[in-house]
Parts: sequence; C-alpha cells; structure tokens
Amino acid sequence: MILLVAITFLTGYCANPFAPALSDKSVISSLSDQTNTNGVFENFRYAYNAKDTIVYGNLLADDFTFVYWNYDTSPMAPLAWGRQEDMLHTNGLFQGTDKLDLIWNEAISSEGDSLSVNISRGFTLTVYFSPSTIVRVQGRAAFNLTRKTGTAPWKISRWSDESFY
Repeated sequence: MILLVAITFLTGYCANPFAPALSDKSVISSLSDQTNTNGVFENFRYAYNAKDTIVYGNLLADDFTFVYWNYDTSPMAPLAWGRQEDMLHTNGLFQGTDKLDLIWNEAISSEGDSLSVNISRGFTLTVYFSPSTIVRVQGRAAFNLTRKTGTAPWKISRWSDESFY
C-alpha cells in the first residue's frame, strides 16, 4: 500500500499547487509588441483585464510619474506619485476588485518622434467590486511614452489622468 501511494505521488502529484509555473506561454503569446505605441496600450489593457502586475510593471519606465487632480481643494491642485507608489496602488486595485474591464478609445492626439511620444486618449473602465457593485468610469488620459533607441520597447514615463468627474 505504501509503495502504491509513493508511486502515485511521484508520477503524477509532484506539482505544488501553491507554486505556479514561472512562465505561462499563453500569457506571453497574448502580449503585444511594445516597439510600437499601440502595443503599449494593448498590453496595458491586458494587464488591467487580467489584473497582472508583472505585465503592468513592465509598461512603466523607471522614472514613471502618475499625475491626477485633487478635487477636494479649491482651486483644484495636481498631485503626483512615482513608480513604486503606483505599483502599490495598482496592486491594491487589482486585489480589491472582482474584475476590471478596460477599453481604450481612439487617440485624441498624438505627437512626437522616434524616442518620445505624447498620446492623449479616451477610455472606459468598468470596475466590478462585487456582482451588485459595479462602477463605470469614462475619462481621458495623457501619456508620455519614451524609449532609449528607435528599436527599444516603449515605456510609460508619465501618465496624467485628465478625467474630470
């Protein structure tokens, strides 16, 4: 009996359910090429919809800044935080929701060169906190995408939330 249990364990039940594989080829194959700006937005959408902080973190430049408006002050004042704080807030969003559904609208404006591009575009974000608590946000965001060379992947160096609620 002990031999049967040992053989069963060794042949089919050695995987640790608490330690997922380091790489999931289906995720890697579903990511877009970030050497074009559309790939950044496709990967951003994937990161939010899959609640994947690794993919999201790979979108952000080391000197990333997020800027938003504080509506509780008069006059309204811009507030900002860096990459590390943004990763903490984003992880909290991902962990605190049942589901996210991000849809990018067409770019409102796009200007720049081969190393720096400013893109402003609309979005719709549906946040499912529970089956009965769903929030839909429509807004606009401006992004500064940068890269080190003309063939390197684009990274988000600045994201400014231009939504006015």
